[in-house]
Amino acid sequence: MGGEISFGSSPRSPFFMVPHLLNLVPWDFMERPLKFEHTRFLGDKRTQLVYDVDSWEDAEIIDEIVAAETGLCFGPDSLAEARNRGYSLATVGKTRRHRQPRA
Repeated sequence: MGGEISFGSSPRSPFFMVPHLLNLVPWDFMERPLKFEHTRFLGDKRTQLVYDVDSWEDAEIIDEIVAAETGLCFGPDSLAEARNRGYSLATVGKTRRHRQPRA
């Protein structure tokens, strides 16, 4: 047992004594809206654009979608599902006409 390092599940093992690496990484994610807190991809029914909330930096657009109650979440929560429903990924500077949502 002399100089060996064990990565067992004992609370005294070195794995538990070293700070976890995920706690040291700074996260710059925008906070998710309360109505869509478990959703990564948020669709706008008016423009048929889908926003990746984890990587989107402009909170005003997301807040506007939530305030207008035109947000849509997808199940499963993936970009592929959003594209399957006719939505395209929003990028900075991409605009579309605002249409009246059907439902």
